[in-house]
Amino acid sequence: MGNRFQMHDRFAAGAQYIGGRLRPGTSGRLQDIVDPATGETVHTYELAGAADVDAAVAAAGDALPGWAGATPGERSDALHRFAAVLADRAEDLAGAESLQCGKPVRLTTEFDVPGTVDNTAFFAGAARHLQGQSAGEYSGDHTSYVRREPIGTVGSIAPWNYPLQMAAWKVLPAIAAGNTIVLKPAEITPLTSLMFAQAATEAGIPDGVVNIVSGAGKDAGEHLVGHPDIAMTSFTGSTAVGKRVAEIATSTVKRLHLELGGKAPFVVFDDADVEAAAHGAVAGSLINTGQDCTAATRAYVQRPLYDAFVEAVAGLMATVRPGDPFDPSTDLGPLVSHAQRDRVAAVVDRARACATVVTGGEAPQGELKNGAYYLPTLVTGAAQDSEIVQSEIFGPVLVVLPFDSDDEGIALANDTPYGLAASAWTRDVYRAGRATREMKAGCVWVNDHIPIISEMPHGGYKASGFGKDMSAYSFEEYTQVKHVMYDNTAVVRKDWHRTIFQGR
Repeated sequence: MGNRFQMHDRFAAGAQYIGGRLRPGTSGRLQDIVDPATGETVHTYELAGAADVDAAVAAAGDALPGWAGATPGERSDALHRFAAVLADRAEDLAGAESLQCGKPVRLTTEFDVPGTVDNTAFFAGAARHLQGQSAGEYSGDHTSYVRREPIGTVGSIAPWNYPLQMAAWKVLPAIAAGNTIVLKPAEITPLTSLMFAQAATEAGIPDGVVNIVSGAGKDAGEHLVGHPDIAMTSFTGSTAVGKRVAEIATSTVKRLHLELGGKAPFVVFDDADVEAAAHGAVAGSLINTGQDCTAATRAYVQRPLYDAFVEAVAGLMATVRPGDPFDPSTDLGPLVSHAQRDRVAAVVDRARACATVVTGGEAPQGELKNGAYYLPTLVTGAAQDSEIVQSEIFGPVLVVLPFDSDDEGIALANDTPYGLAASAWTRDVYRAGRATREMKAGCVWVNDHIPIISEMPHGGYKASGFGKDMSAYSFEEYTQVKHVMYDNTAVVRKDWHRTIFQGR
């Protein structure tokens, strides 16, 4: 295997980061971190319990007045330093992410880590632009203006597919707006979230502003969401778990932000460039081994191009090289766990009864047999209402279906509970315009699929949740809007007082 990330006992003090320090959990239950490429345990730690969540929330509460009271310029300067520290730690962050997730090192070094550094730099600038609406005399007798204020302490839960980037997406807009945060990463992938918080401390962000509790969802997660001193919950994960998070959060009247599942359609019209579309479909369905809520999972291809598209995709998938995540020549790493690999395999196996597996559909053997690998898989002939078309698979699986009219293609694309992302492939500007208007998704790409950028929002429609990550739009989630109104007349008896005093 390649040059793997070394733990060097760096988390021997524990996997909880509270008040600027690592500490052990108190749940009494141990959690293994397993390298999914080999099946080997690389670290074991004690999970967080309710007491650890309470301690983290208390630390965040203690830090809140000072951090919320800092000027936008002071918070911006701290975030700029934060970005610099992350850039200096880039190699370590990439290595840890590849180790705990099985991501190819090309992905972590060219996407995960640079994207996180860029996102941090973006929010360093955005921290200075939290102004409300300009002042004005809207009633004639008063001057009104709008303030944006921090909400308080945020309790966030992040998933295992992009641990570093999801930590950044949760932490950065929250603290840029003057909040403090307690983040619960997935218990199987906490390493880079802990390193991210340590980098914040190194950058001079005060102790307690960023806290990490590494625990199980049923214990640490639910306690965090229901905590009375948490003012807002942000959750990224499955729609099923999101519903449970919403139940707990709304019972305590918290602000709630949900980024949930996806089943992104990839619509290829009959004037599209087949070669470009095939390359886009393979890259868009296999990135992060398909463990991406915006991954291309359902390709709808207009019938004149259908056969050529299927042939091209199958040919390209055959060239994709699974292998050691730390080998720079590896294209496809393992799934995050053997359990996740088995879930993906089970969906494909059930589909065989009514669909055709054109390529893939199995785990590789040989030197990769001990890892959680699954070959790139192309499926055709599935019914629109089948599980493999309607349900989120979260693996390297692409289903291709034909359509005839443009109306049908767009209708099929929208025929899902989800609405996170979609793409349209066409050389016709009017077709593209129609697709971007009518596809019900929070992001619609034209002649591409997957790219994201810090300046633009990410979030979904329908069962994919609500609210936005990244961009200045995320401040809508992490700030309170306050209307301030001044009387300009100095008149003791206002005209509207007649509603109470009549003529007196």
